[in-house]
Amino acid sequence: MSTFPVHDLSDSAPPPAPPRAPTPLYAPPELTPERWASASRRLLAKLVGEFAYEEIIEPEPEPGPDGAETGRHTLALDDGSALVFRARRGAYGSWRVDPGSLRRREPDGEHPFTDPLRFLMLAHRTIGIDGDTLGHLIRELTTTVAADAALDHTAASAAHLADLGYAELEGHQTGHPWIVLNKGRVGFSATDTARWAPEARTPAALPWIAVSTRLAAYRGTGAVGAPDQLYAIELDEPVRAAFDSVLRERGLDPADYLYLPVHPWQWDEVLVQLYAPAIAEGAVVPLPTDGDLRLPQQSIRTFLNIDRPERHTVKLPLSILNTLVWRGLPTRRTLAAPAVTAWVLGLRDGDAFLRDETRVVLQGEVASVTVEHPLYDRLPEAPYQYKELLGAIWRQPLATSLAPGERARTLAALLHTDPGGRALTAELAERSGLAPEQWLRRLFHAMLPPLLHFLYRYGTVFSPHGENAIVVFDAQDVPVRLAIKDFVDDVNVSSVPLPEHASMPSEVEDVLLTEAPGFLTQFIHSGLFVGVYRYLAPLCEEQLGVPEDEFWSLVRAEILHYQARFPELKDRFEIFDLLTPRIARLCLNRNRLHLDGYRDRAERPHAAVHGSVPNPLAGRRAPGA
Repeated sequence: MSTFPVHDLSDSAPPPAPPRAPTPLYAPPELTPERWASASRRLLAKLVGEFAYEEIIEPEPEPGPDGAETGRHTLALDDGSALVFRARRGAYGSWRVDPGSLRRREPDGEHPFTDPLRFLMLAHRTIGIDGDTLGHLIRELTTTVAADAALDHTAASAAHLADLGYAELEGHQTGHPWIVLNKGRVGFSATDTARWAPEARTPAALPWIAVSTRLAAYRGTGAVGAPDQLYAIELDEPVRAAFDSVLRERGLDPADYLYLPVHPWQWDEVLVQLYAPAIAEGAVVPLPTDGDLRLPQQSIRTFLNIDRPERHTVKLPLSILNTLVWRGLPTRRTLAAPAVTAWVLGLRDGDAFLRDETRVVLQGEVASVTVEHPLYDRLPEAPYQYKELLGAIWRQPLATSLAPGERARTLAALLHTDPGGRALTAELAERSGLAPEQWLRRLFHAMLPPLLHFLYRYGTVFSPHGENAIVVFDAQDVPVRLAIKDFVDDVNVSSVPLPEHASMPSEVEDVLLTEAPGFLTQFIHSGLFVGVYRYLAPLCEEQLGVPEDEFWSLVRAEILHYQARFPELKDRFEIFDLLTPRIARLCLNRNRLHLDGYRDRAERPHAAVHGSVPNPLAGRRAPGA
C-alpha cells in the first residue's frame, strides 16, 4: 500500500519534474443541448415555485375573460417583459409550477422561456439581490443545472430504482427539493464533481491519517468507548499494523496518535496548506488507505462502506459551500456527538413505546475524532469554515439494524420521478399490493409516532428531512418503521425545562441547541411536512389518485391517533401545538439571496423566517383536549 501525496516540506529543493504530455481537457459527456434544456426547464419551474412560496417574488393571478381563475400567473420582469406560467397552489401556500407552461411575454407575443440563468439576469432587481450575490448565484445555479443534466444522463426507471440497495439508490437522488441551489458545491472543480459527487456513484478507498493526541481528541460510547475498540472493528489487523509501522519508521510512538480517514479532496485542497506546520513536525502523518470501498451519500461528506456494510458509516469534513453552509464538522458538536447519541439512545431504550412498538432505529454517532487547528480554534471571530476543517464521525451502520427481508430508503427517494414520469412512490405502493390510501396510512404510521413521542414526551426533536429520515420497508415494500440519523447537527430540545431532561448529562446540555416550544414544532413542520410532504402530497394525487386534502387528513389522523393513545400528555399537546391554525414560514432560499449571501461569518447561518402560512393540519383536537 502506498501513501497519498504530501508536499515536501524540507529545506532542500525538490528535483525537477520530468516532462509530461499535455493533460487532455475534461468535458462532461452529459452536457448536450437536449439534457441542458430539460434540466434548465425543470430548475426554472422549481425556482419560480420556491421563490414564490417564500415571497421573494409575488406573481399575480391572470383571470380569464369572465374573471374566473385560469391557473395562469404573471410576474413582471425588470425590463418590462413578463414571465407567464401555470401553477397549482397547495398546502402551506406552496406553488407547483408546470415546467411546460413557462413563457416570456414581450411586445411581439409570448415565447417559450426555459433558462433560469437568463431569468436571474432579467429579474434580479425584482428579486432584490445585489451584484456580488448575483455573480456567485449564477455560478451556483449553473453548476446545479449541470449536476441535474448528469443525473438525466444516467437516469433509471422507477422499477430499477426499487430494486436497488440503500447505498446505491442514494446516487440517483436529485437533491434538496426546497433549496434551488442544491448542488452548487462551491470549491469543487468539474473533475472533482465527476469523482466525488453522489451522482457519480463511484466507490473510493479513503486514505487515513495519524494525528498526535496533542491536537486530536477521541470520544466514543458503548462498544467503542475507547479508540482501540473502534479500530478493532474498522481496521483489519494487517492494516492497523501497517499504520503503526509508518509511525515507527519515523521514530513516532503509535500510542501517541489517533487514526482517522480523510477525504482526499480535503487533504489536497485544504489540509496540506492549513496544517503544513503540523505535517512538518510529524503531528499529522499521512497513512495508506484501509482498502475498504466506500460510496458517497447524498450529504456528499458521508461515506457508506459497501465492502463491509457492518462497519460504521463515516462522516468527514469537506470545505465546500453547498446549500446553506460550508460542509465541515463543527469541533465542539463533533466532540459531543457520542454523548448526545448515548443520551438519545437511553431515552429510546428506556421507553417501551419507542423500543418495542415503533422499533425506531436511531443511527447514532458513536465515535468521533476532533482535530483542533492551533490558530483558528483560538480566534472566535474567524469564519466558521476555518473551525470545521479536520475530524471524523463514525455512525452506526444501518444494515445491522434491519431485520431479515427489510429494506431501507431515504424519505427523499419517495419524491423521485423517473424519465418516464413514474414516481418511485407509485412503484412501491403498487408492489405492496395495498390500496394507495392504506399504503399512505402505513407510511404515516411508520414515521410519525416515534417523532411525536420524542416531541411530546421528551421535548426533543430531530430534523426529519428527506435525507435524515429513512423509511424501513418489509419484503412487500410496505412501510413498517422509521430510522433517523444525524444527531450531531440536528437534535434540538425545548428551552422550557421538562422533568424528562433531568437525565441529560451536562456535556449534552452544553451542546444541544434549545428552542422555544412554539419553534420546536418547526422541526417537524418545516423539516418533514413542508420540506417533504408538501411535495409528496401532489405527487400522490397525480400518481396514486389520493387527493391532496385526503393526504393531509391522513397525516392529521395519525397525529390525533397518537394523542388519543397518550391522554396523560394533554398539556404537552398544547405546549407543542402541531395543529395551530398558522405556522411561521421558514425560508431556505432567502438566506442566500437576502441575508448572508456569500459573506464569511463566525457562526453558521440559519434559515430565515418570513411571515406565516396556513397549517393544513389545523382543526379539531384529540378527544378531551
